Amino acid sequence: MTSTPPPDELDLTTRIARDLIRFDTSNYGEGRSNGETEAADYLAAHLERLGLEVTAVDAAPRRTSILTRVEGRDSSKPALVVHGHTDVVPAIAEDWSVDPFGGVVRDGMLWGRGAVDMKNMDAMIVASLDRILGSGRQPERDLVVAFFSDEENGGVFGSHHLVEHRPELFAGATEAISEVGGYSIDLDGKRAYLVQTGEKALIWMKLIARGTAGHGSQINRENAVTRLAAAVAAIGSREWPLHLTATTRQLLDRVAGILGKDPQVLSPDELAIATGTASRFISATLRTTANPTGLTAGYKHNVIPDRAEAMIDVRVLPGEEEAVMAEIRELVGPDIEIVVSHEDIGLETSFDGELVDTMIACLQERDPGAEVLPYLLSGGTDNKALSLLGIRGFGFAPLQLPPSLDFPAMFHGVDERVPIDALGFGTDVLTELLLRY
Repeated sequence: MTSTPPPDELDLTTRIARDLIRFDTSNYGEGRSNGETEAADYLAAHLERLGLEVTAVDAAPRRTSILTRVEGRDSSKPALVVHGHTDVVPAIAEDWSVDPFGGVVRDGMLWGRGAVDMKNMDAMIVASLDRILGSGRQPERDLVVAFFSDEENGGVFGSHHLVEHRPELFAGATEAISEVGGYSIDLDGKRAYLVQTGEKALIWMKLIARGTAGHGSQINRENAVTRLAAAVAAIGSREWPLHLTATTRQLLDRVAGILGKDPQVLSPDELAIATGTASRFISATLRTTANPTGLTAGYKHNVIPDRAEAMIDVRVLPGEEEAVMAEIRELVGPDIEIVVSHEDIGLETSFDGELVDTMIACLQERDPGAEVLPYLLSGGTDNKALSLLGIRGFGFAPLQLPPSLDFPAMFHGVDERVPIDALGFGTDVLTELLLRY
């Protein structure tokens, strides 16, 4: 068992992340949430202690986002947005081995909902600012530091609200960094870091089947549940075709080179699987995915309902949105109504430029010989909203992780946790990045 320092000896990053986990900011979607206000107030207090002026924006009651601007040494340079979100997906406590909102420190790990998605990065941001400003230094350029609400619901009451109603808060910013990137993976004994340079488009839809209500013992050719089940099965069993974007092609070519494989011999799916636990993310970026995630129908065992509904989570490669929607309509047929509850754009940017060069340098200085690779995220982040302001977004929450940890499984998973030493590594790298870029 790995030794763990007593709670009063934890470093600042771990303490902040632990405290944030203890705020139950569960977001149930469609406007139902425990709210982020207490977590936002906690972070605001840290920022104000550093002499920063904080702006709080409530898109709805208890849905608080906060922003601050940090003056850089060279304010003539475009500003960098450094952002996180404070909401988390719900956790079913009885499924966990620890209290998901206890902020438990055990076995060298910080456990709890949000430990990787993404209260760890929230803490690294604040701790990095504490190191910089607390020592009388400044970041290289102006920073717009934001902690958004509602990311797990697509940012309706968070990033999208601020982009639409308070765009002046991001004035002068051209690039952004946030979650789900900069973490290490193991490629046959060689460590590599994945920097997120794009993300799939998001379509959350509801399928609605209607029929004729009746007694459960009767023959019913217009059973809404049967109609819905057929539509859900058609979508869930669809094998979507392979489509490599510029990012995924570059990633797989680099992976093949590191592993000594011939990309003309191994298929893209085989190369993705060869990345080990990272394949959870990478395999899903090679094609569209459409997963049924919820069913609602009926109210009594012997009553056939006249309506049945299903939730479908569709993640589409950038530029394929219209074609995928057309195919889904064909799959479910004319009797099924499709209601899109939320959709957001796909993103893809090139793996180049001064920011990318600085990210690579900061990682490799602390981990000499490591590879740094671009990848496309199968999910989405608040960078989608910021892109509407012309801001180029990356995923860069740096973590050096042990090969034995199935890191992608931690996202929205049971017993979510992050190594404490990885938080220290991430704070070191992020601090250096903000000082140099």
